[in-house]
Amino acid sequence: MKLDRSSGILLHITSLPSAFGIGDIGPAAYEFVDFLAESGHKYWQLLPLNPTDETYSHSPYSSFSAFAGNPLLISPELLEKEGFLNLSEFPKPKKFDSGKVIFKVVQEYKEKLFEAAFKEFKKKKKKPKAFTIFCKEHEAWLEDFSLYKSLRKKYEKAGWFAWPEGVRDRKPTALKAAKKELCEEIEKEKFIQFLFFSQWKSLTEYAHEKEVQFFGDIPFYVNHDSADCWANAAYFKLEKDKMPTKVSGVPPDYFSETGQLWGTPVYDWKVLEANDFDWWFHRIHQNLLLFDLVRLDHFRAFAAYWEVPAGDDTAINGKWVKSPGTKFFRLLKKDFPNMPLIAEDLGLMDEPVYKLLEKFNFPGMKVLHFAFGEDRKNNPYLPFNHIPNSVVYSGTHDNNTSVGWFNNAGKVEKKHLQDYTGLKVTVKTVHKILHRIALDSVSKLAVVPLQDIIGLGEEAIMNTPGTTSNNWSWRVTPEEFPKTRAGDLREMNILFGRYQQPEREKKTEK
Repeated sequence: MKLDRSSGILLHITSLPSAFGIGDIGPAAYEFVDFLAESGHKYWQLLPLNPTDETYSHSPYSSFSAFAGNPLLISPELLEKEGFLNLSEFPKPKKFDSGKVIFKVVQEYKEKLFEAAFKEFKKKKKKPKAFTIFCKEHEAWLEDFSLYKSLRKKYEKAGWFAWPEGVRDRKPTALKAAKKELCEEIEKEKFIQFLFFSQWKSLTEYAHEKEVQFFGDIPFYVNHDSADCWANAAYFKLEKDKMPTKVSGVPPDYFSETGQLWGTPVYDWKVLEANDFDWWFHRIHQNLLLFDLVRLDHFRAFAAYWEVPAGDDTAINGKWVKSPGTKFFRLLKKDFPNMPLIAEDLGLMDEPVYKLLEKFNFPGMKVLHFAFGEDRKNNPYLPFNHIPNSVVYSGTHDNNTSVGWFNNAGKVEKKHLQDYTGLKVTVKTVHKILHRIALDSVSKLAVVPLQDIIGLGEEAIMNTPGTTSNNWSWRVTPEEFPKTRAGDLREMNILFGRYQQPEREKKTEK
């Protein structure tokens, strides 16, 4: 993967303005693509687009499918435009006026829309050719996902491991009977996915016309209660009753005496390797249908992962287990020679991880919030220690905003930042200063969250790791959106060599 010197903005789809309680793939997404193009940004960085669930506080990193798209991102306006429904028949709840996403209200409303759209779809005597093609192209995951979702509904959201043995263990006769019984619901789930992927494809084509690319994200683990774990149980360390024997986490460190217990089942890499990592390769292929560039979350686990006995209350008793990362990426390179992958290499790193990064020349991450402190020389996040083959951020979706970070920073951090820049850094200027430092870095790609472009405080945090409430719900309001700053941002991208003006633009300016 060879990055060009460029820049991007980090903003999840859910955070876009919209009249329907949540950002979606509708008009505001197209307007944001226009804004990125006008402001000289090449990339729109997003969080995972997989379905979310209230059980996991609608975290995009905890999904019941690693392949499906999130129905909550489907645009009601585009559904109406496509002739599937009449929005005047579906009055919007007053709670949609909230500046935050209220997921439960959004889900209830959109499920009514999907039901109406599906009824309209069923009226057609012949299925549209595009739907038939979609089902065929995505058959490898869509069949299992649609059946899983239908069974999950039948068993009142019980996890698949609590279903009757026949369907739990995927006995052919039980699956055949379930498909026959639930055929209508299965087709509806396929239809909803068809809507998502059709709308996303249109947005992608529009973005590419504007020379804007999508930068996505793949979580390392998948949930125990997921279509993936149910359909591929042999690829996970599970008991005969399909409960995990080992679960994921990270060991104790400076921030946590007991480590972090994530609780998802860990992969049985021996079985995956024996099958040439087919499930993982399909997963990466699926994400590269959605995105031009993909971040591999928790990259260090491709070298070794922290494995905890199932049933433990903390991650203390875990151990490091090696992963076949070298063989995995060597085979992957045959399928994807350009390897358009970014490594999330934050946190606990050791020599094997660094060797894996170096062996395949993966760009890593440099976060400016981690740069300033007591170590004024060797800190790898300090700008003079950046390397070209990397992505620099002011902060990420897991950090405070730059204004919030500065408000909470100690005297040492503030003094270091001020000495480093030679400027008087204040709450009103810190986001602008970190933005300029990111653009000025030798890192080939510089990404800044929209919150830092605007200069928002703690109220705009997307996620606070280790907590389960008030996350993933931030939305930018139309009033906050920096539409009028596109020209200034473009000039900054030109100034720092991150945007190459086309000749036609130069002639127009003259």
